[in-house]
Amino acid sequence: MPELIEDQPERHEVTTDALIHHGRVWDVATETFDYDGKPITREVIRHPGAVAILALDDDDRMLLIRQYRHAIRTRAWEIPAGLLDEPGEPPLAGAQRELAEEADLAAATWHVLADFQNSPGGSDETIRVYLARGVSSVPAFQRSDEEADIEVRWVPLDDVVDAVLARRVQSPSLVVGALAAVAARARDWATLAPGDEPWLRHPVVGGDPWITR
Repeated sequence: MPELIEDQPERHEVTTDALIHHGRVWDVATETFDYDGKPITREVIRHPGAVAILALDDDDRMLLIRQYRHAIRTRAWEIPAGLLDEPGEPPLAGAQRELAEEADLAAATWHVLADFQNSPGGSDETIRVYLARGVSSVPAFQRSDEEADIEVRWVPLDDVVDAVLARRVQSPSLVVGALAAVAARARDWATLAPGDEPWLRHPVVGGDPWITR
């Protein structure tokens, strides 16, 4: 039987850890760690992590939102998402909150669709994408700043995948979520996990946190 393809967590002793920048959303630190008997120093972006929601209706349409993203000077199509920045809030509760705040929606059923690490070469940012179905409206949320003029659109899942493959949309949560949803649907959704599945690979909320903050 071929070897299972799976990431392997690995710990190396951190000998020095210095904060370079404390930001509103993330911090930047420099860490020196021992690797095969030699010290290596790397700068690391420490991120609280985030959740994203792929909401799917009964017609296999996927909820997209569009908002301005200043870092890339683009009004980008995305899926609802948000930071895990509420102390003690479980990831699933955070996803439910973000779907209400960004799209004025609730969902009856929740599953884990995909987990991914956005830029592991220099950041510990980890994102969980939930599949939300059985959606219904909730009272409108008062949004501000770039979220004040969010555009909401329901788009057939296959059309979103076409846009991904044509490179017309590039938000990582949207790309990962749409491709994972198509693959999961082809497997009759057998790959889904319960919405409250422990998030062990998250550096803060996981069962074995490996970052001290």
